[in-house]
Parts: sequence; C-alpha cells; structure tokens
Amino acid sequence: MAEANQNVKVAEARFRQARALIGFFRAGLFPLVTAGAGASSLRDSPNAPFGSSRDKASTRDFLLTGDVSYEIDLWGRIRRSVTAAREEAQATAADLETAILSLQAELAMDYFEFRSADAQQRLLNDTVTAFEEALQLTINRFEGGIAPKSDVAQAQTQLDTTRVQATDIAVQRAQFEHAIAVLIGKPPAEFSLPPAPLDLQPPDIPAGLPSELLERRPDIAAAERRVAEANEQIGIAKAAYFPTVTLSALFGFESSSFRNLGGWQSFLWAVGSSVAQTVFDGGRRRANSEAALANYDATVASYHEATLDAFQQVEDNLAALRILEQEAEQQKRAVVSAKESLQLFTNRYIGGVDTYLQVITAQTTALTNERNDVDILRRRMDAACS
Repeated sequence: MAEANQNVKVAEARFRQARALIGFFRAGLFPLVTAGAGASSLRDSPNAPFGSSRDKASTRDFLLTGDVSYEIDLWGRIRRSVTAAREEAQATAADLETAILSLQAELAMDYFEFRSADAQQRLLNDTVTAFEEALQLTINRFEGGIAPKSDVAQAQTQLDTTRVQATDIAVQRAQFEHAIAVLIGKPPAEFSLPPAPLDLQPPDIPAGLPSELLERRPDIAAAERRVAEANEQIGIAKAAYFPTVTLSALFGFESSSFRNLGGWQSFLWAVGSSVAQTVFDGGRRRANSEAALANYDATVASYHEATLDAFQQVEDNLAALRILEQEAEQQKRAVVSAKESLQLFTNRYIGGVDTYLQVITAQTTALTNERNDVDILRRRMDAACS
C-alpha cells in the first residue's frame, strides 16, 4: 500500500538522494586520479622568421599521462561534510517513516469516516422506514376523521427531510471512498468497498504512553538529526578560514613517435604540493559562518517546537479519548431516553392526548441523538489513531 502512494515515493526518492550524497562527499577523503592522452602535429612555415629552411618542417608529439591530486583534510572540512550528509540521510530516512506513518494515520481516519458514513446511512434508512410508518399512521387517522390534515403534512415533511439527509450521506461516503483509493495508489473509479457500519471500539491507552510515543516519532528524530547536521555546517564554515593543502603528482609518457611511446626513455613525472589561503574575500567567509550559526539556532528552535507540538498532539488526543469516553456513555443514555420519549409521545398521539407536533419533536430529538452517538464513536477512533 505504502509503495503505491505518490507522497511516499517522493520521500523514498529524497532518501535515496541523500544517501547517494554521502558517497559524493566521502569521495573527497581519497585522491583524485585522472588520465589523459593526446597527439599533436605541428608544421612550421618556411617563410616564418627564424623558421625552418626545409619545405615541410613538422614535429609530432604523443602524450599519455596520469594525474593524482589529494587535498589533506587538516581542518576537517571534508570529514564534516561526510558527517553532515550522513545526518541528512538519517533525517530523510525519518522523513520517509513520517510519510508512511502519516499515510497510515490518514488512511485509518478516512476509513473511520467512511464507516461512520455507512453507520449514518443505515440509521437514516431505518429512520426513513419508521417515518413512513408514522406517515401512514397519520393518513389512517386523517381518513378516519380523528386527526387533522396538518398532521399528514407534518409527517410528510419529516419523512422528506430525512430522505434528503440519507441521500446526502451517500455523497460523503463516495468522497471518503475516493480518498482511500488515492491513498493506496488506485484510481477512484477502480476501487469500491461494501457497506459496513462502524462498530469498532478504541483501544485502551496505558499510562505513560505519551513519552513512549515521542521516542518513536520519526518527525522528532528527523528534527534532531537536522540539528546535528546544522552543527556540522558550522564547522565546515569555520574550516574556510584555514589554508587548503593539496598534494599532486603527474606521470606519463611522451614521445615524438608512437612506436617508442612506452619506453623508459619517454617516461616523465612530476610531484609537488600547494598551499592556498584566501587573503581577502570581502567578508564572504564571515557571512557564511554567521549564516551557519543562524541556521543552527533556527534548526534548534524548530526541533524544540516540533517536540512541543508532538507533546500537545499526544496530550490532546489522550484528553479527547478520556473525555469522549465519558461523553459516549452520556450520549448512549440520551439515546435511550430519546427513544423512550418518542414512544411515549407516539402512544399519547394515538390515544388522542397530544398533537402530532410533539411526535415530530421527539422524532427529531431521537434522530439527532442517534446520529451524535455515531459521530462520537468516529471521533474516538480518530483520536486513537492520530
């Protein structure tokens, strides 16, 4: 499932890119070896000043060389670059895990929304059936001369309104079904799920869980690794103040004839070293160091903010689970009371004691409480998977 999601593919590609950069910077710890070959021919003009008196004076040169250069990492610039790249790779690995975890959480939430819509759909369909029976009751009473025409109109309005709500739920269900299809990397037109009302219960959350969750959160790990990377960038910026020491060597063969190019008489070599120090750069190194320090401070602040946000998210969801559990118990009692009230008002209406308006009010209250009961369960499941 995760492999088919496009956001996860992006995060995985970023991780491979960061891992490849480790090898790029690590290559600076080793000598750079290049090889070259060349051939040239030169003919002097006989009419040139001090030129050859021969009509066709020419020279040939064949050259085969190898060059080795090596920067001595006295100040740790290359080593810090490798370490920084390694820290970034670890951070992007955590980003990949964050993308997968976010995908799973979003998929779970969309699934709960989808099943909640199924539960709402079943509830509304059952309610439509009950309201059809109530409409028939008012028609029978009207035809028997017991109830006024207004009772029939009220019952018909209540039934039509509920039918609209039942139809509207189908739109929400389709949207969440399409969202699930996209998350798993499938075209919405090729994906469908059979109806099944939400009937799960949130898992029990043990004490002390917030700290354990934070230890496992990949987004916190990514932020911490980027702090370490920013620290290495400070060292890289400071290394620019010191001279660069390079060792180099050249070896090869040179001859005017290709036949004796490989002979020892044609062998050539050169070795040397160089030290380069920037004398004046108009404040570029100082600005780069200040930028690295500022980036480090910003990264540390982002790390602290990410940690605080994570604590808040965990505590918010734990509080939601605790409070919604109490609310769910209260709501179930309210549903039972609303159903009893509806039955009482219906009986009183049949007995001619109350008007149908009382029944309408009780029906609306009962339906609202039942729908709210389903929604509370959906919110509890969302809080458990966030």
